[in-house]
Amino acid sequence: MLTISLRSRWASLPFVLALGAVTLYFLRLSIGHEAHEAPKPPDPPKGPIFKDIHRKVVPPLPEYFPLAAKASSPADLPPVPSWNRPPKEHVPEATRLYIGFTRFWPLLQQAVVCYIAAGWPPEDIYVVENTGTMDANKRGLLTIQNPFYLDYHRLTAILGVNVVTTPSLQTFAQLQNFYLFEAINNNLTHYFWSHMDVAVHPHEDREPFQSLYMKAVDVVRETQKPDYLVDESGHKKEWAIQFFAYDWLALINVKAFADLGGWDTMIGYYGTDCDMYNRLSMNDYASPVQDAGMVYDVTNSLEDLEVLYRRRPKKQEARDTRDIKAGSYNSTIPSPNRAYLESTEEDEKGAEGFKKLVATLEQIQQDKRDDKFRNSWQLRQNGGEGEPYYYDPDGFEKALQMTIDLGRQIIDEKWGHKGCDIEAVGLKKGNQWRVEHDSTFD
Repeated sequence: MLTISLRSRWASLPFVLALGAVTLYFLRLSIGHEAHEAPKPPDPPKGPIFKDIHRKVVPPLPEYFPLAAKASSPADLPPVPSWNRPPKEHVPEATRLYIGFTRFWPLLQQAVVCYIAAGWPPEDIYVVENTGTMDANKRGLLTIQNPFYLDYHRLTAILGVNVVTTPSLQTFAQLQNFYLFEAINNNLTHYFWSHMDVAVHPHEDREPFQSLYMKAVDVVRETQKPDYLVDESGHKKEWAIQFFAYDWLALINVKAFADLGGWDTMIGYYGTDCDMYNRLSMNDYASPVQDAGMVYDVTNSLEDLEVLYRRRPKKQEARDTRDIKAGSYNSTIPSPNRAYLESTEEDEKGAEGFKKLVATLEQIQQDKRDDKFRNSWQLRQNGGEGEPYYYDPDGFEKALQMTIDLGRQIIDEKWGHKGCDIEAVGLKKGNQWRVEHDSTFD
């Protein structure tokens, strides 16, 4: 019995060893798999991941018109040069001028002062505040470092112009239709409009001389003549727009624009002018080019807007110590306005002061042309956080550029063509949204 029991035990030994070897194999395999298993990824963050934003600190804006800052009424400002003063009695023709504003107060102020000094009656100038800040500027709630800041008091109480506020932020095309809407509601047959980033000045060195304003009035009178744009066969062509340096300053025929349905607001910014002016031409409207004076496309403000009033110190040598420059404030001007007015006199028309001013404006215009981002002036303010209707300046610019890009895509799709030469390539009225892409899409 003992012998049989030992044999039975030895007989099961191979099975036990085999079972142990298999167990050991799978145990090592499991340990090896765990040793080579990739580490688990970290838990995702529980909040948003913020951008690494390093906002450039821009210097505070200087005061570009110290005399206006100290003034308590229009009487404290220099008088308009005698050769530019409008008639005491307003001309019979309507001469309303719209100037739109969204960002960068110094350029708007310069444009307004330019037109006033060039003879445009302040009561005919309408600044259209298109900031999207409701009544915040009127109530003085925005600071000068806010891109949408506008000195409402200075415009209305000191410069004597009008301010109309849009109900919300408008695109360029919407703003153009707002001008048209205002003109229709005020029973105007025509109106002028100007970009805010321009400086204007009359041709002081030309004879016979006319102020910029009176030359603009003459254009209105010309369009009202019965034989205006009548050809030899007696056919009269209607006009839609009178260009003064493209549309940096323009005269608008209300009926022509209204008949075509106004501006295409789906094309918000760049390209909407190409669409509008091509449609006018396709509908046989004329768009003559006129000259009322010098119109500069600018990116900065003159150092002191007093120079636009063309005065000089009564002692000529004192004038030579002060240069006309752009971009910084010169503090050598006497602080009391009365003292300034008593110590200065009107300069000579077309004299050295005029030449110096023109040279400066030409340089500012050239600076804009040389700037890769021609509208960099729109980015010179980035304050205002915590103020009413605040919008992040960087976010506003990015959203604006995205909107601009979309508008460009829309006009390309509308006409099946990329480029402003819409009519020149054979497209006609009624073709919009009905043609396939041409070779410009290749």
